[in-house]
Amino acid sequence: QVTLAESGGGSVQAGGSLRLSCAASGYRASTYRMGWFRQAPRKEREGVAAVNSEGRTSYVDSVKGRFTISRDNAKNTLYLQMNSLRPEDTAVYYCAADQQWPTSTILAAGTWTYWGQGTQVTVSS
Repeated sequence: QVTLAESGGGSVQAGGSLRLSCAASGYRASTYRMGWFRQAPRKEREGVAAVNSEGRTSYVDSVKGRFTISRDNAKNTLYLQMNSLRPEDTAVYYCAADQQWPTSTILAAGTWTYWGQGTQVTVSS
Protein backbone atom coordinates (compact mmCIF):
# COMPACT_ATOMS: atom_id res chain seq x y z
CA GLN A 1 0.00 0.00 0.00
CA VAL A 2 1.29 3.44 -0.93
CA THR A 3 1.13 5.92 1.93
CA LEU A 4 2.36 9.49 2.35
CA ALA A 5 2.67 11.22 5.71
CA GLU A 6 3.39 14.93 6.05
CA SER A 7 4.94 16.61 9.07
CA GLY A 8 6.59 19.88 10.02
CA GLY A 9 3.67 22.27 9.80
CA GLY A 10 2.93 24.85 12.45
CA SER A 11 2.39 28.52 13.21
CA VAL A 12 5.02 31.14 12.47
CA GLN A 13 5.23 34.90 12.10
CA ALA A 14 5.68 36.53 8.73
CA GLY A 15 9.28 36.28 7.59
CA GLY A 16 9.86 33.02 9.42
CA SER A 17 10.73 29.58 8.09
CA LEU A 18 9.39 26.05 8.20
CA ARG A 19 10.57 22.75 6.76
CA LEU A 20 7.95 20.23 5.74
CA SER A 21 8.69 16.53 5.39
CA CYS A 22 6.81 13.77 3.60
CA ALA A 23 7.60 10.17 4.46
CA ALA A 24 6.64 7.74 1.71
CA SER A 25 6.13 4.00 2.03
CA GLY A 26 4.91 1.16 -0.16
CA TYR A 27 6.99 2.11 -3.20
CA ARG A 28 10.42 3.29 -4.25
CA ALA A 29 10.21 7.05 -4.34
CA SER A 30 13.03 7.35 -6.85
CA THR A 31 10.75 5.98 -9.57
CA TYR A 32 7.97 8.52 -8.92
CA ARG A 33 7.51 12.20 -9.36
CA MET A 34 6.70 13.92 -6.06
CA GLY A 35 5.30 17.29 -5.17
CA TRP A 36 3.74 19.67 -2.71
CA PHE A 37 0.31 21.24 -3.02
CA ARG A 38 -1.64 23.57 -0.76
CA GLN A 39 -5.22 24.53 -0.19
CA ALA A 40 -6.35 27.68 1.56
CA PRO A 41 -9.91 28.22 2.79
CA ARG A 42 -12.36 28.81 -0.07
CA LYS A 43 -9.69 28.22 -2.69
CA GLU A 44 -8.79 25.42 -5.06
CA ARG A 45 -5.88 23.14 -4.37
CA GLU A 46 -2.76 24.73 -5.83
CA GLY A 47 0.47 23.13 -6.96
CA VAL A 48 3.45 24.60 -5.09
CA ALA A 49 6.51 22.62 -6.16
CA ALA A 50 7.42 19.33 -7.80
CA VAL A 51 10.47 17.21 -8.45
CA ASN A 52 10.48 14.41 -11.00
CA SER A 53 12.39 11.15 -11.22
CA GLU A 54 15.16 12.88 -13.16
CA GLY A 55 15.65 15.55 -10.51
CA ARG A 56 14.02 18.41 -12.40
CA THR A 57 12.02 20.84 -10.30
CA SER A 58 9.23 23.33 -10.83
CA TYR A 59 7.63 26.00 -8.66
CA VAL A 60 4.58 28.17 -8.72
CA ASP A 61 5.62 31.78 -9.34
CA SER A 62 4.52 33.01 -5.92
CA VAL A 63 7.08 30.86 -4.08
CA LYS A 64 10.08 31.09 -6.40
CA GLY A 65 13.13 32.26 -4.50
CA ARG A 66 11.52 31.44 -1.16
CA PHE A 67 10.71 27.71 -1.24
CA THR A 68 12.96 24.79 -2.14
CA ILE A 69 11.81 21.25 -2.86
CA SER A 70 14.20 18.34 -2.40
CA ARG A 71 14.13 14.58 -2.01
CA ASP A 72 16.18 11.96 -0.23
CA ASN A 73 15.58 8.77 -2.18
CA ALA A 74 17.50 6.61 0.30
CA LYS A 75 15.05 7.67 3.01
CA ASN A 76 11.99 7.77 0.73
CA THR A 77 11.39 11.29 1.99
CA LEU A 78 10.39 14.56 0.32
CA TYR A 79 11.06 18.00 1.80
CA LEU A 80 9.87 21.54 1.32
CA GLN A 81 12.00 24.29 2.84
CA MET A 82 9.90 27.43 3.19
CA ASN A 83 11.61 30.74 3.91
CA SER A 84 10.35 34.32 4.08
CA LEU A 85 6.86 33.08 4.79
CA ARG A 86 3.92 35.38 4.16
CA PRO A 87 0.35 35.34 5.51
CA GLU A 88 -0.88 34.32 2.07
CA ASP A 89 1.13 31.09 2.41
CA THR A 90 -1.32 29.98 5.09
CA ALA A 91 -2.91 26.72 3.95
CA VAL A 92 -3.02 22.99 4.43
CA TYR A 93 -0.02 21.55 2.61
CA TYR A 94 -0.26 18.14 0.95
CA CYS A 95 2.40 15.77 -0.28
CA ALA A 96 1.68 13.95 -3.54
CA ALA A 97 3.26 11.25 -5.70
CA ASP A 98 2.63 9.74 -9.12
CA GLN A 99 4.04 6.83 -11.10
CA GLN A 100 2.21 7.21 -14.42
CA TRP A 101 4.14 10.32 -15.49
CA PRO A 102 7.37 10.06 -13.50
CA THR A 103 9.29 12.55 -15.66
CA SER A 104 6.67 15.30 -15.48
CA THR A 105 6.76 18.29 -13.12
CA ILE A 106 3.37 19.71 -14.09
CA LEU A 107 1.59 21.25 -11.10
CA ALA A 108 -1.95 20.20 -11.97
CA ALA A 109 -3.53 18.41 -9.02
CA GLY A 110 -5.68 16.17 -11.22
CA THR A 111 -2.65 14.40 -12.68
CA TRP A 112 -1.33 13.10 -9.34
CA THR A 113 -2.36 9.72 -7.95
CA TYR A 114 -1.36 9.48 -4.29
CA TRP A 115 -1.94 12.04 -1.56
CA GLY A 116 -1.09 12.54 2.09
CA GLN A 117 -3.50 13.82 4.71
CA GLY A 118 -2.00 17.30 4.89
CA THR A 119 -0.28 19.47 7.46
CA GLN A 120 -1.41 22.94 8.51
CA VAL A 121 0.83 25.96 7.96
CA THR A 122 -0.28 29.24 9.50
CA VAL A 123 1.62 32.49 8.98
CA SER A 124 0.69 35.51 11.09
CA SER A 125 1.56 39.17 10.54
